[in-house]
Amino acid sequence: MRAALLFAAATLALPMTASAQEATPAAAEAAKPYLTLAELRARYGDEASRYATIRGLEIHYKDEGKGPVLLMVHGSRSSLKQWDGVVAALKSRYRIIRYDLPAAGLSGAVSDEAAATVQPTDIAEGLLAQLGVTKVSFVGVSSGGTLGLFLAAKRPDLVERLIVANTPSDTVRTDHLVYPPAFAKALADSQAAKFENLEFWNAYLSYFSGDGSRISAETRRAYYDMNRRVPEKNPVALVAKIGDGVEAHKRMAEVKAPVLLIWGAADPLLTPKAAATLEGYLTGTQVSTILLPDVGHYPPTETPARVAALVAAYIEAATPTK
Repeated sequence: MRAALLFAAATLALPMTASAQEATPAAAEAAKPYLTLAELRARYGDEASRYATIRGLEIHYKDEGKGPVLLMVHGSRSSLKQWDGVVAALKSRYRIIRYDLPAAGLSGAVSDEAAATVQPTDIAEGLLAQLGVTKVSFVGVSSGGTLGLFLAAKRPDLVERLIVANTPSDTVRTDHLVYPPAFAKALADSQAAKFENLEFWNAYLSYFSGDGSRISAETRRAYYDMNRRVPEKNPVALVAKIGDGVEAHKRMAEVKAPVLLIWGAADPLLTPKAAATLEGYLTGTQVSTILLPDVGHYPPTETPARVAALVAAYIEAATPTK
């Protein structure tokens, strides 16, 4: 069962069944309630939805509010909806740009050519360039935070500051995880069926939360729906990856923008020790860390109002623009 937790080589290790990784024979797949990209767009697209073509990839994004620009990037197996609550709290005073990673959410598929030639940072750079944005505060969670660190190292002229939550700094280990019976059963069932049903996602989100009651039924349904998209050929090709850590740690040391780590300390996967480890790699900048003792792996999903307050305080009080 431990093997079932490997997200992909050198990608954040969270549960992912075969149905979410690659296509299986058509006959076996026919009975599974997948949703096409068109169906997902009809269900979850709204008046704020926009589409841009970046490096040949169709990217779904939202650009809301007025003020200093925040770029928000979601984590693995999530979508830009991960930021809904934070955006609602902040868009009255910030311009907030967020997008679905390629092959996630409502963004288009990743071709073999794009998988081989496009870097995760290319999408952020390309979208901001199209929108005429030259300065951002980057806000990311989980592997979305990894992308932010890589972007800040590559483009110090673009990223003024970083706010990242529960972001890995090394290849993620899972041998310390202890599953409650409900999640262990849901995980075993999903592996047997090669499909993650709503019961799986309910157990998953509760396990990775400090308090599962904070995750609404609407949010749980959205995670289920987005992750039952018709299987993609290259679903994680443009997720920012740590790999063996050598290149990633080099880039982390090159970050010059100030960094705030917001850490859900009840995260069973990346414990507070992981926050200290990440801070240790950020040798070229000022790092501040705030631990949220009752929050799990997805702070913006679980406690959006608190995350929004911390983001605003860090930008406006701790690191104001000169």
